Amino acid sequence: MIMIYTYTIYLVVSLIITIWVGHTLHSKGRLFLVENFHGNEALADSVNHLLLVGFYLINFGFVSLVLKYGDKPFDTVGAIEFLSTKIGIVIVVLGAMHFFNIFALAKMRKFAFIRETAENMAAHA
Repeated sequence: MIMIYTYTIYLVVSLIITIWVGHTLHSKGRLFLVENFHGNEALADSVNHLLLVGFYLINFGFVSLVLKYGDKPFDTVGAIEFLSTKIGIVIVVLGAMHFFNIFALAKMRKFAFIRETAENMAAHA
C-alpha cells in the first residue's frame, strides 16, 4: 500500500512542479522571445506556445517513464528517499531543459545580431 501512496505523491508533486515551471517560463519568457524576433509579437507568441507544449510533452513523458525505475520502498524512510530521488531527478531535468532553451535562444539572438550588423554595414557601404 505504501507504493500506491508514494507513486501518487511523486506524480502529483512532479506534475505540479512541471506545470509551475512551464507557466513561469511561458509568461516570463515572452518578452525575451519578442525581442529575439525583433518585435514580431505574433511569431514570438506562437513560438512561446509551441515551446510550452513541447516542454509539457517531454516532461510529462519523462515523469511517467521514470516512475518504474529505482528501488521500491517498503517503509516510510524508503518512501521519503524514493520521493526525494525521483522528484530531484525531475527538478534537475527541468533545470537542464531551461538552460538548454536559454542557450539555444541566446545563440539565435547572437546570429540574428551578427546578420543584422552585416546587413547594416553593407547598406551603408
